[in-house]
Amino acid sequence: MSSKPLTGTKVFLMLVAFFGIVIGVNVTMMKLAIATLPGTEVDSPYAAGLTYDREISAAQDQAARKWKVNAHVERRADGGAVLQVEARDAGGQPIAGLKFGGRLERPTDKRADLAIELTEAGIGLYRGNAAVAPGQWDLVIEGESRGTRVFLSRNRVILN
Repeated sequence: MSSKPLTGTKVFLMLVAFFGIVIGVNVTMMKLAIATLPGTEVDSPYAAGLTYDREISAAQDQAARKWKVNAHVERRADGGAVLQVEARDAGGQPIAGLKFGGRLERPTDKRADLAIELTEAGIGLYRGNAAVAPGQWDLVIEGESRGTRVFLSRNRVILN
């Protein structure tokens, strides 16, 4: 049985092939990781820090109103979801004339976020529909009056 001898050229070519494969796999994985990166939570932490005091003031104003706002998300048979928001003032009376909006945000991927347009279905009752995939979501509800945000709520929900 005759075998070819291991020469320096063969060893060099094997090393080049080995490191070529390793580098190729690393480059491919790096490109895939960058392409699927969801991005940052905020574009400018400095700008977010400047608005922090306004957010605290808005939260204190919201707490002082003592509104009772209840939200309910219900899955439909077709896979969609119905979001219903009921708003009452401190005295328990329904609040009419507000503009409510809702968002379902994926905790791990901003690209999957869904806006839900809510319309007033009755006095103090607001409803909207969305085609939502099952899983864990953050339900964000914002209420406006005359262009000013008067209510903000963020809650974790699990939709099956």
